[in-house]
Amino acid sequence: MVGYEVDIRIPESRSLKDRRQVVRSLLDGARNRFGVSAAEVGGQDTWQRATLGFAVVASEARLVESVVDEIDRFLWARPEIEIIDAEVRWLD
Repeated sequence: MVGYEVDIRIPESRSLKDRRQVVRSLLDGARNRFGVSAAEVGGQDTWQRATLGFAVVASEARLVESVVDEIDRFLWARPEIEIIDAEVRWLD
């Protein structure tokens, strides 16, 4: 299993409501497209920052890596966010 954590910036967000809308869209999109668990795991009190966490489980490491790569491409393709940092953690 892999944990994938991404810190994002939402430059156009002017309120927590704006921010929540973007975060919800990203999390729902990842869940629906890739069948992963996804949640906001940090930065809930800021208007323009958020930390998103994704859990990927598969029978083979190469499949997990493939899904993480797809999530990464999905996020980088979103013009409403900037990726600040991303970290992959292999979990036992």
